[in-house]
Amino acid sequence: PVRLWLSLHDTTPSVVAERRAVYCHNPFPFYKWKMREWLFTPKIVMFALFSKYIYRTNIHKNQHVVVQQQWFKDEFIRLFDLKPSSIVVAPPSTSEGIKKAVMQRETGEKYSFIYASSPNSHKNFECVCRAAEMLHAELGASMPDIYITIKGNENKYAEWLYKNWGKRIPGLHFVGFLGKQSLYKYYKECDCLIFPSKVETWGLPISEFAAYDKPMLLADLPYAHETASGAREVAFFDPENSRELADMICKLSAGDRSFLRSIDKLEISHPMATSWGGLFKLLLD
Repeated sequence: PVRLWLSLHDTTPSVVAERRAVYCHNPFPFYKWKMREWLFTPKIVMFALFSKYIYRTNIHKNQHVVVQQQWFKDEFIRLFDLKPSSIVVAPPSTSEGIKKAVMQRETGEKYSFIYASSPNSHKNFECVCRAAEMLHAELGASMPDIYITIKGNENKYAEWLYKNWGKRIPGLHFVGFLGKQSLYKYYKECDCLIFPSKVETWGLPISEFAAYDKPMLLADLPYAHETASGAREVAFFDPENSRELADMICKLSAGDRSFLRSIDKLEISHPMATSWGGLFKLLLD
């Protein structure tokens, strides 16, 4: 018989094996979607509506459920009445290609921000675009540079963003998809990361950018608090409040870092795995 069956994509199939486990990385049961997303990304709305039922099927037949964060574990205990000892927290490791480096800005050079993500509606690019619109109205050409990693033609959502904000705000730059080395160059040269996504399993750009030891403005949501664990200069904002984000951007651009704070290192409950080898040892023991 099969010693271990590990399902890597959320679902628990009906199989015969000595031990069974499922890796869960779909955060959409916890996503609060908006009506316009039926037009932009109906698949995401469907995920939000039905993924918890997909998760639920056969989930109690597993010896272990694997998740990436502590908050995800806590929600699974609540949703599915799972035993804490059956849920393994296995955080992803940060890319080894990142090196800590801080660029020194020339006097008079504008402060710069980057939001790196994919063009999906739950990524909440409109929060950044609306904040940029406010900054342009208030600061004009002196507004900081804000870079977002969409081009504007990827899908209906990206087209909507570009139509509304792509041509009207000189300081808002639609730079499109960035390869790894190009992305790391932006990380190195930009002064601050913005991350307003409304739902994530992890939020990899947060842990990537944290390696540069520079400020981060993050959505005030459980995933972001956990991913930013241990970072030195962080502020959290309501991802539905572009005004709050614009004010933070304005303060940083003016040299005010007083509202930033360090984030305590989070203690993750056991069982926990920090590598694939450690994970398989847990699942097989």
